[in-house]
Amino acid sequence: MTMANEVQQDDFRRRLAEILAEHGGPNEGDDPWLAIAQQGAVGRPSPAGVEPSRSAPAAPRTCPPTSGPFVPRAPETLEESGLSQSEIEALVLKYLLNCGAASGRQIADHLRLPFRIMEPLFRQLKEALLVVYRGAAPLSDYVYEPTEVGCDRARRFSQRCTYFGTAPVSLADYVVGVREQSISLQTPTFDDLRRAFQDLVLGDEILSQIGQAANSGLGLFLYGAPGNGKTSIAERITRAFGPDVWIPRALSVFGEIVRLYDPSSHELFAGDGDSDIDGRWIRIRRPTIIVGGELTMDSLEINTNPATGISEAPLQLKANCGTLVIDDFGRQRCGTAELLNRWIVPLEKRYDYLTLGNGRKIEVPFDELIVFSTNLEPRSLVDEAFLRRIPYKIDVRDPTEQEFRCLMRAMAATSGIEHHEEVVDYLLDSHYRPQGRPLRFCHPRDLLRQVRIFCSFHQLPPILTQQAVDAAVRNYFAMM
Repeated sequence: MTMANEVQQDDFRRRLAEILAEHGGPNEGDDPWLAIAQQGAVGRPSPAGVEPSRSAPAAPRTCPPTSGPFVPRAPETLEESGLSQSEIEALVLKYLLNCGAASGRQIADHLRLPFRIMEPLFRQLKEALLVVYRGAAPLSDYVYEPTEVGCDRARRFSQRCTYFGTAPVSLADYVVGVREQSISLQTPTFDDLRRAFQDLVLGDEILSQIGQAANSGLGLFLYGAPGNGKTSIAERITRAFGPDVWIPRALSVFGEIVRLYDPSSHELFAGDGDSDIDGRWIRIRRPTIIVGGELTMDSLEINTNPATGISEAPLQLKANCGTLVIDDFGRQRCGTAELLNRWIVPLEKRYDYLTLGNGRKIEVPFDELIVFSTNLEPRSLVDEAFLRRIPYKIDVRDPTEQEFRCLMRAMAATSGIEHHEEVVDYLLDSHYRPQGRPLRFCHPRDLLRQVRIFCSFHQLPPILTQQAVDAAVRNYFAMM
């Protein structure tokens, strides 16, 4: 690491430690976010002959924990944005290079920064002969156009990174946002769990286990026979936490742009139209990221597109303040041992190490409930050291006969099928008990789906009959 890079990283850690100290919070002695700020900085002097930078940006304007939910407030100055002037200048010039000309308000709206704090920068760019006035614009504004010098500089910026969208949020501000919206601050109750799983049939015992895991915010291992709803449980755990969180659209990490908001993984949450909110942040439903057999080790690292210079956040960063589900654990394309070793430190320390495209390692929050779901024998997949770091292990057992009957009634009502209890007696007596066939939570849904199709095809009313059940069983349980 060069001397300049050490100073830059020390500035980040110093600023982050100041922000965390300002906001305070419980258990500061065991605070993983404070550990991120202090990592490698304690007791290390500034490089010889170099004074610590005095230009570290000011703390972000956010609501402190005692004033209610976290809300990112629009910065009052460029310094409060957490970005350096050169970072914002690069975004402005690249935007003008691509659009040709734009008013000051159009540029500010595009970067989602307040126009009032951008005006001084526009004047400086004009004085530096990087832009010129192309004409006047309403409300004492001007239309700006890049000069030849400005275009040359914009091209040089674009060679390094083509990104010119919404201004990113600094890593320090993001760490504070994660800390104040952490799942460790959520304490879902039994009623919260019942609401989260109201569309599933689960006993109080398993709800209690799930609730304890959700309150811990640590790790959960779901195991058991296929078809009993492990994935359905994992998908719904996040509902027991707070409904929404704020995340940045993109991060600025020591000069690198990392896209965090992913429309395919994050669901937008209706906003309240507050004009004082920092537009660089976006309100989403508390995330649930689910990956299965397609998971590779590359999915867990920052991936940089060499053509654009833009980086994409890994899965665990996108899942912060929510749930990360590793479905069908043991069937991933990467080795189980390799995957488990990757999670050892994050599960223990609550922060993760990532490598930027330029090779620099960074520490980031690992604030999510990680759920491993498998129908394989857990002891054949993991060792004792790893199981110790997953404090909650839940055997998702087969339903009782009463639960099975309850599901048949509920699913029949949902499917618009007329239910008859005596036909369920026939199903159990003819197709389950004689064969020693185990009951599964998925069977009522799957069998009734076939009953509905059978009735529709034969132009019969949607009624649960022995004939329809026999046809459904013949199709569904073949080779099973």
